[in-house]
Amino acid sequence: MPLGQLWAQPKNFWNVLAEVHFLKKKDAGGFVVEVPQFSQHLRSYQAKKIRLKGYVIPVSESGSGKFMLSMLPINVCYFCGAAGPETVVEVDTTEQIEFTTQAIVLEGVLKLNPTDPDRHIYILEKARRVTQGSD
Repeated sequence: MPLGQLWAQPKNFWNVLAEVHFLKKKDAGGFVVEVPQFSQHLRSYQAKKIRLKGYVIPVSESGSGKFMLSMLPINVCYFCGAAGPETVVEVDTTEQIEFTTQAIVLEGVLKLNPTDPDRHIYILEKARRVTQGSD
């Protein structure tokens, strides 16, 4: 596959991200934690370039290039209690992406995170904004 070409993906990739369930396990400290179990189909996108349309959820006021992208607008997003963790993706980008209440489209490399409790289960690395026309 030529560099920069998108991996073939369904038009609504949020449906693929929903292919996860959680198992309760005890961690090294004896605390019960929920560990994500990704479907084989979802695991096939690990380290592949994907495209997601969603809503910016700021996590700091610094504009640091880290934020969350939600399938749902901020008033019904995961952090407000109306949806599950499969409806948001942690975003790492080197470009400045301004906050907007309108949906945007991002392209980046998907990282599945089953083990690091300090990061989200989905991380979009090397993300960049693409125009709505390329959605």
